[in-house]
Amino acid sequence: MINKRYLPPAIVGTFIKNLPKGSKVKTIGYSVQKRPISLVSIGVGNTKILLWSQMHGNESTTTKALFDFIPWFLDSSQQAYQKKFTLNIILQLNPDGASAYTRLNANSVDLNRDALKVSQPESKALQNTYNSFKPDYCLNLHGQRTLFSAGEMGQPASISFLAPSADMSRTLTPARIIAMKCIVAIFKGLENDLPDQIGRYDDTFNPNCVGDRFTLLGTPTILFEAGHFPGDYQREVTRTLILKSFKFFFNALLVDKNIYNVNEYLNIPENSKDFVDLLVKEVNIIDQGTLFKSQHLGVRYEEKLVNGEIYFIPFAAVYGDEIEFNAHRTITLPSDLKNIPVIFEVDKPIQIKEFSELFSIKL
Repeated sequence: MINKRYLPPAIVGTFIKNLPKGSKVKTIGYSVQKRPISLVSIGVGNTKILLWSQMHGNESTTTKALFDFIPWFLDSSQQAYQKKFTLNIILQLNPDGASAYTRLNANSVDLNRDALKVSQPESKALQNTYNSFKPDYCLNLHGQRTLFSAGEMGQPASISFLAPSADMSRTLTPARIIAMKCIVAIFKGLENDLPDQIGRYDDTFNPNCVGDRFTLLGTPTILFEAGHFPGDYQREVTRTLILKSFKFFFNALLVDKNIYNVNEYLNIPENSKDFVDLLVKEVNIIDQGTLFKSQHLGVRYEEKLVNGEIYFIPFAAVYGDEIEFNAHRTITLPSDLKNIPVIFEVDKPIQIKEFSELFSIKL
């Protein structure tokens, strides 16, 4: 079982080769670096759903959840789902980004800002699949950083959802209303597992975003954002919650999504950027040559791929007598380190060895 953040294309390829009976696989295109983009088709029903993951190559949690979901869906006990739905699943839309563990593709293009130009081969593969499959629903699967809270200064946004807008006015179009009702069904299913930890992603319309584009074309589209559960930097808890989300979504379609109310979607708290990974108290800071004593230091982690492993590198993000951020973890600087100042440099990792070790996370 794969339980780490790094999910190179070879692992996805192995999973696809070992799929159980009842699935069909075809290549729908090739990435910039000529890696195959595979489409997995399961189910035989009339309701057609298109799912794609790792449009951003460093967002692997939903792909791992699909590793769990596909065998579950194909199990003999799930015949009601198999007869109702046909699923087309792109497990890894951006294999080059997945290999390099980067958000962008090998041409440094954000595929989720390429919906109008469709300039990249990966974008063409998705667009062609959408056009030929003509899905009734789309699931756009992503991951989000640890900085998000569910509501202003709320709990960590362990999962967030979005029914994308179809225009600048954020009109409640028929497709968007359906997506909202489906999200409410998922929210209600998850709220006992995640009290106050489910967020609603920003719905500002961007015609370059794929979800907005497909909603504009009339297809109910749901954006999934796999976020941070406390202490779960490998996102294994979130993985199980995304799997549950899939099940609640399909159950809503199997039963009756219309029992849910759009207002309940609008009541889901909006995401807010209110977290640092670590709050360190009683730190001396040097900022552009000036010493600030006994400060609160907010640290955020940047993920870096080194020899096939993801390392979480501490960066000094913000400091002050107090800082207006929640923290996933709080420590007070040990007395033997209090006389060593932290050099505050924007966009540079904390260089002092003692601090790097103290501020790191144990996986």
